[in-house]
Amino acid sequence: MRRGVRDAAPILIGIAPFGLVAGAAAIDAGLTPLQAVGLSVVVFAGASQLAAIDLLGSNAELLVVVVTGLVINLRMVMYSASIAPHFRPLRTWWKSLCSYVLTDQAYALSIARYTDRDLDSTERRDYYLGVAVSLWVVWQCCTVLGIVVGARVPDSWGLEFAVPLVFLSLLVPAVTTRPKLVAALVGGSVAVAGDVFGVPFNLGLIAGGLAGVVAGVIADERLATASRDTDDGGAH
Repeated sequence: MRRGVRDAAPILIGIAPFGLVAGAAAIDAGLTPLQAVGLSVVVFAGASQLAAIDLLGSNAELLVVVVTGLVINLRMVMYSASIAPHFRPLRTWWKSLCSYVLTDQAYALSIARYTDRDLDSTERRDYYLGVAVSLWVVWQCCTVLGIVVGARVPDSWGLEFAVPLVFLSLLVPAVTTRPKLVAALVGGSVAVAGDVFGVPFNLGLIAGGLAGVVAGVIADERLATASRDTDDGGAH
C-alpha cells in the first residue's frame, strides 16, 4: 500500500488543479456546496464530472447529463474486464470498493505493477487501494477547496471558461495521430454546431462524441488501407 501511495504521488500533483476547477465550476453552474460535494463523491470521475457540471449549468435534462457521463466513462468497462482476474479471489465487498475507486491512473499503475508475478491477491489489492484511495482523497479535498474558493469568486472573473479550458488542456496533448485529430475536429464541430443551432436537450455533446468516434475509426481504417496499398505497390 505504501508503494502504491508513493507511485501515485506525482499524479496527485497533476490532478489537484482539475479538482479545484471541478469544485469551483460546480458552484458557478448553480449547485449548492452540498450538491457539489455529493456530485464529486458519487460520480468521482474527472472528465464526466466536468461534463455533467457543464450540462447542469446549461439546464440540460437530467437524463442527458446521466447518459453523457455514462458514455464518457464507458472505458471503465474495459478497465474492469482487464483488471478483474487479479481481484477474483477477493470478497465481494472488496471488489465493490475497488470498482468504486477505479480511475485511469489507478488502472494504469496497477496493471504495470501486476507484471510482478510474485505478488499475491492481497498485495495486489493493497497496492491498488494505495493508488486509488490516495487519488480519491486528494480529488475530494481539492474539490471541496474549489467549492469554497468558487463561492467567493465574483462573476466578473468569468469562471464559466474554466471547464472548457480544462478540456482543451486534456485534448491537445492527446491529439498525437491523424485519426485522433480527425476525431477531435469532427466531434468538436458537431458539438459546437449542436449548441449554435439549439439541439434539444443539449444532445449536441453526445452527438459530437459519437460523431468523433465514428470519424476517428473511419480515418484510421482508411489510413491503414492506404498504407497497405503503398506497401503492396512497393513490393510489386
